[in-house]
Amino acid sequence: MAKRRQVKRMEYDTLLLVGEGESELAFLQHVKTLYVARGSGLKVTIICAHGKGAAHVVDVAIRKSANTAFNTVAALLDTDTDWSPAVMQRADKHGVHILRSEPMFEALMLRMHGIQMEGRSSDELKRRFQDLIQNTGLHSDHYGTHFGPAVLQQTTEETIRQLLRFLGVNLAWLRPSPHFR
Repeated sequence: MAKRRQVKRMEYDTLLLVGEGESELAFLQHVKTLYVARGSGLKVTIICAHGKGAAHVVDVAIRKSANTAFNTVAALLDTDTDWSPAVMQRADKHGVHILRSEPMFEALMLRMHGIQMEGRSSDELKRRFQDLIQNTGLHSDHYGTHFGPAVLQQTTEETIRQLLRFLGVNLAWLRPSPHFR
């Protein structure tokens, strides 16, 4: 009787990233394309919570992670709507890491380019962000020009640094911010 050939299956670490909206989804897909190669040992699943505030994003992450075993679960969400200590406690209870966009995703992206928009309205932030990327932020390929590895790896934004750590990027040369959780 012929001996069956055993196929060695690679063990993967698994990461679930939940983006609050379509822009976050596109950005997360862009970053995944940059840093996660096939056969790297990391399998990344990215889903969109389709807005509705921080509590909804956390709930989507909890529901999705309940159906599939992920090593790490993280949610990229805005803190301008529905963010509270109760939402943070719920995330902690269920092992969901929070990647905060303060106060919103567009402001986080603008700060990475040294553009401070303190006190500006949501509409102004969105308009300025659209001007920066010269298109819509809904497609991952639109992030390449302004958010390449040099910008991402040199940022002082702790949210982005934590995201890169989840993707296995070694940022040991950067000191963590004392106020990031």
